[in-house]
Amino acid sequence: MTGPEEPGRLVQTGRLVQTGRLVQTGKVRDIYDAGDGLLVMVASDRISAFDVVLPEPIPGKGRVLTAMTAYWLGELADLAPSHLVTTDPGAIVERMGAAAGELPAGIAGRAMLVRRAEMLPIECIVRGYLAGSGWAEYQRSGTLHGMVLPGGLLQASRLPEPLFTPSTKASEGHDENISFDQASDLVGKEVAERARDLCVEAYLRAAAKAESAGLIVADTKFELGYIDGELSICDEVLTPDSSRFWPLDEWQPGTNPPAFDKQPVRDWLESTGWDKKPPPPHLPEEVVAATAERYATAYERMSGLRLADWYPA
Repeated sequence: MTGPEEPGRLVQTGRLVQTGRLVQTGKVRDIYDAGDGLLVMVASDRISAFDVVLPEPIPGKGRVLTAMTAYWLGELADLAPSHLVTTDPGAIVERMGAAAGELPAGIAGRAMLVRRAEMLPIECIVRGYLAGSGWAEYQRSGTLHGMVLPGGLLQASRLPEPLFTPSTKASEGHDENISFDQASDLVGKEVAERARDLCVEAYLRAAAKAESAGLIVADTKFELGYIDGELSICDEVLTPDSSRFWPLDEWQPGTNPPAFDKQPVRDWLESTGWDKKPPPPHLPEEVVAATAERYATAYERMSGLRLADWYPA
């Protein structure tokens, strides 16, 4: 959320962005300065795979990311403060005043007015199941982020307990998995312990809520930062972009369960033989539609709410 700025520009994820109202742009989100320590975060329908932004947007994706984040911040409000001020589009436009015209069209349901935070320089990942890069590491060495796990675990096995597995925040390329001790070196032991405890508790709450909705939260990533001296939950929270959601009735250790995320996009791209370098191929309509449906289903099943009722555009 914050970082060292050069005159007239901000270095973020390897890109130079003009300051003024637009202060940061990412693969999915654009961030605007709202003054007085406030920002407007707008989630687009852009989708990336293998660190490349694809040419086709996923309809409704930005609304899902915003709606899910707002939902979970409400569910976790008693656990930790957050950066969220409001998702009301009218209030956001009023706050921006004359600069509201600089916001992209159709922000209803996609925008959050948030407080600036001094972000921790680590990704706070919690894993409850053995999947993705964690499964790959376990196959190689029987460990997860260097921590020795019991033998005989299978792909998608539930871990004995949720594990805090931090990573770095890479300005270019991929984040790097690090140990808890390395995270402590970056942020201090006391802060690392507080981040671990907060994120594991948030994961446990989300996992219990998800299970009651017939879903599994296999793993998720939190972003934490300090606001007014308090460690706060920031950015997106428990969305299909930051989490791996599985249907409980289709989970079986030893298999790779279907996920409510952009897996149809990854699978199709892998099938094309694309070298994972720009420019990417164009997504077929059926892949776009399948992905949009997965995102919407994730929100509705997890929250029990209808996406159509979330600040209709």
